[in-house]
Parts: sequence; structure tokens; C-alpha cells
Amino acid sequence: MGDKKKEGFNIKRIIAAVIIVPLLISYIYYLPPQPFFLFLLIIVGMITMHEFYTMYNVPALLAVPGVLIGGALFYFFCSYPQYSLDGIFVGLLFVMVLRLLMISTPSGSMADLGPLGVGFIYISGFLSFQWFIRIADSGMKYIFLLYVSVWLADSMAYYIGKYLGRNKLYPSVSPNKTIEGALGSVIGGIVGALLIRNMLDIPDMTTTGAVMTGAVLGIATLIGDLIESMFKRDAGVKDSSSLIPGHGGLLDKLDGMLVAGPILYFIVRYS
Repeated sequence: MGDKKKEGFNIKRIIAAVIIVPLLISYIYYLPPQPFFLFLLIIVGMITMHEFYTMYNVPALLAVPGVLIGGALFYFFCSYPQYSLDGIFVGLLFVMVLRLLMISTPSGSMADLGPLGVGFIYISGFLSFQWFIRIADSGMKYIFLLYVSVWLADSMAYYIGKYLGRNKLYPSVSPNKTIEGALGSVIGGIVGALLIRNMLDIPDMTTTGAVMTGAVLGIATLIGDLIESMFKRDAGVKDSSSLIPGHGGLLDKLDGMLVAGPILYFIVRYS
């Protein structure tokens, strides 16, 4: 649901989805929680954080330790949440001292350090909520609900916006997004939540609850996509990277998930 030109049938998008989606489903369904933690830490968190820092041209001298610190923070967020503030303080202090000592000119210091600090929260912090969902009661079912709802919200927003979109949603941030596409995101979220609720028989979730949860996740997906669009326009790039053929970078595919994950966590915890 990123800033994509209105294009026709894209075989690269289809091939990538056909390969990646079954592997991801098998990985989550057949393996215990610990490999899922490694998946979030390495495949998702550290690669996505590297894309984010590269997008903002953070010097490698800071980006490399930033990625490593981000990985360590993700571990602390998930394993020792009571020390999260301590970890953020230490991580930020370390990169600030590193910038002070290793790059002699003060010029550009905020441009270098700003993305590092935002990345610690935006990626490591937001991503940790998916781990909390996974280890909760019926956690695997809720992870599938999250992923399918966000995927359908993203897909329906894209295609409804492409074929039916007429009214711009927020052109200064994302010129191609439309109000019709935004409604598609909500519909996709609802369809995804109802589908998983009925397929996996999630306990204590009524049909009405699934509709409401899906609608909220559809809105969260849209907000997450707009946040990343804001960052990309600020950085002057179209995609976070070219890692996934026809899709852009990993961050382009996970932007909605980063926001929807914490939202679903709070819904599950407090409902």
C-alpha cells in the first residue's frame, strides 16, 4: 500500500507472494515460539532497521552499531520489558557519544542521530508487540489474524484505490492514496479478521468482535502505511529498498504491520 504508480498486472509481485506467503505460514504454524522470535529479530527487525537507516543516508559508522543496538533493544523489550527505558537510554547515549568522537564536525549531527532514535522505537519497539501477541493464550491464532487482516487490508486498499479511487486522501504525504482505497483497507481488515476467526476458532471472539477488530486493524494498516510514506517523502525515496522484486523493501511490506501489531495487542489484552 506504499506509494506505487498505477500499474497493470505485475508478475514479480505475484511470484514473490506465492513464494514468501506459504513459507511464512509454515514457519509460524509448525515451529514453536522461539524460532518466531528469531524471525522477528533478524529477518524482520534488523533488516528493516538497516533499510530505514539506509533510506536516511545514516553513515555506516553509525548505522551498523545502530542496527546492532536495535537488535539488542528488541531482545530487551521482549525479554525484560521492565528495563526498556534503561535500554533506550543506554542505546541513545552510546550512538550520541559515538557520533561525537568519530565524526569531528557538528554539522549534520541531528540528521545522523534522529533516524537512529526513531528507528529504535518505530521498529524495535513497535515490533516487540508481535512477540507479546505470540506468547499469549491463542497467540498463534492472533498472529495469523494480524497478518491476514493487514495483508488483505493492504491488498484491497491497493486494488480498490487503483480501479475505483477518485478522491485523494492525503496527497501531500501519499499522492496515490484515495478515500476509496482507505475504505478498501477497512473492508480488507474486516474480511481477514472474520476469515481467521472462523477458520481457527479463536476463543472469546464473537462475529461482532471480529468485525470491530478487523476494522480497527484496517485503519491501523492505513496509518502505518501513511507514516512510512511520510518518512519516504522526507528522505526523497520511492521504496525503502529493492529487496523484494516487485514489492520494494521489507519495510514497505511491514509498515502497516508495525502499527497494527501494538493495536491488536491492546485489543487482545484489554478486551
